[in-house]
Amino acid sequence: MAAYVIVDIDVHDHENYRDYLAQITPTVKACGGRYLVRGADAQIISGTWQPQRLVVMEFPNKETAHYWATCAEYAPIHALRNQYATANMIIVEGSVDFSG
Repeated sequence: MAAYVIVDIDVHDHENYRDYLAQITPTVKACGGRYLVRGADAQIISGTWQPQRLVVMEFPNKETAHYWATCAEYAPIHALRNQYATANMIIVEGSVDFSG
């Protein structure tokens, strides 16, 4: 079952954040993931959540998504994100079912 990593990122250092993006993007593909939403403007319909930079990635399963988010191999790259931005990240397991 597919899993989705959803990240709300508040970038504090836009210039150096580009370096993080250049390094993290290949890791998503290496783990069989793909970006579904990347930095798009969000329209608030209800509630008080004000996402800054919203990113949604799809991975083949929860285990792979969790590996991508927590493995030692990518930890230095994730540390760059934390240096240049503040991020809230979750993993959601699910599938698209339009049957009913």
